[in-house]
Amino acid sequence: MTSQNHHSKIDYGLVLSIMLLALVSLLSIYSAQHVGQYSGNFVLQQAFFYVLGVGVIAVVMRFDSDQLKKLSWYLYGFGIIMLLGLFVFPHCNTCIAPRINGAVSWYNIPFVNFRFQPSEFVKVFLIILLAKLVTDHQQKVKVKTLRTDLRLLGKLTAVTMLPVLIIMKQPDLGTSLVYLSILAAIILVSGITWKLILPIFAGGATIAGSIFYLVLAKPEILEKYLGLHQYQFKRVYSWLDPYNYPMREGFQLIRSLNAIGSGLTTGKGYGVSEVYFPENHTDFIFSTIGEQFGFIGGSIVIGLFFMLIYHITKIALETKNNFYTYICAGIIMMIAFHVFQNIGMTIQLVPITGIPLPFISYGGSSLIGNMLALGLVFSARYHHRKYMFSSDRED
Repeated sequence: MTSQNHHSKIDYGLVLSIMLLALVSLLSIYSAQHVGQYSGNFVLQQAFFYVLGVGVIAVVMRFDSDQLKKLSWYLYGFGIIMLLGLFVFPHCNTCIAPRINGAVSWYNIPFVNFRFQPSEFVKVFLIILLAKLVTDHQQKVKVKTLRTDLRLLGKLTAVTMLPVLIIMKQPDLGTSLVYLSILAAIILVSGITWKLILPIFAGGATIAGSIFYLVLAKPEILEKYLGLHQYQFKRVYSWLDPYNYPMREGFQLIRSLNAIGSGLTTGKGYGVSEVYFPENHTDFIFSTIGEQFGFIGGSIVIGLFFMLIYHITKIALETKNNFYTYICAGIIMMIAFHVFQNIGMTIQLVPITGIPLPFISYGGSSLIGNMLALGLVFSARYHHRKYMFSSDRED
């Protein structure tokens, strides 16, 4: 027996989180413009992307789990075609697939002066497919064995590694790591035995540590066998000691550290920006926040992300549909990894990878992709059913 309340279909705490993040985004981007670094009106464009994102949420939340499952393979296939299409077109500055900062990650949309990054959307398509694969597996397999878990693990890894390998070819290491973090989250909640998970995660950590050692000691091995390039190694070198690369690879990090450090506890005040560095309205927006609002302002922004993740977690725990639970897990990891990586790179905690700060950095592809993901979370709430017995669950 089910009962539905119209007001319970919307998580207003989640709505409030989005509104507060939007406010921080628009104020921070306006401040970057205010100091005269840019000629374009990025605030209006970001506001437009937010309005468009709300429309995306309104549409996506109407799709229930059965419809999303039916669309999963089609969305995934469409995403792979978009990623592969980047390598089909010429890569001049005015071409459909331009090379920007050495990477082929964007499409130019003719006549409207707009670019979009397909990998931002494919992340969400991948989450939907991974959730479907786990749900279908659990419906079919009534008795779990090491072999059935290994089969599920193989499926999840295969569908994830295909876009990862394509994105690595662009090359875009940061986005590839986001995909792998999503895979890790789905594996952890999928019910796969720890007898498989522990060796795999330990092996992954060992490989990562070995690669880090080779970057520092024998980079020529990675160049020869993995096809990595010197500029990728220099990102690690400049991360560890940016002052040895003050005019090139370490320039952005040094400026970011100076900006955040000079903000001290309460910041210099809104609109006061004394440390110049490029991209302070996109990937390094947190540096602008740290300079103008200090430690307190930065902590409030991080608190807003905790608030957002809390509400997604609450929905994941309340839903009676396992499919939505896995989707929420993937989205939580996607957002958390982005936040950790972006803020971490501005304070020298991790290397710079060019990952935006979700919902705050300027950028249509990133924002619409994240709003698309939240549309799935709203869908979980919108189609939520309360059962007489809380142990009852849908697949």
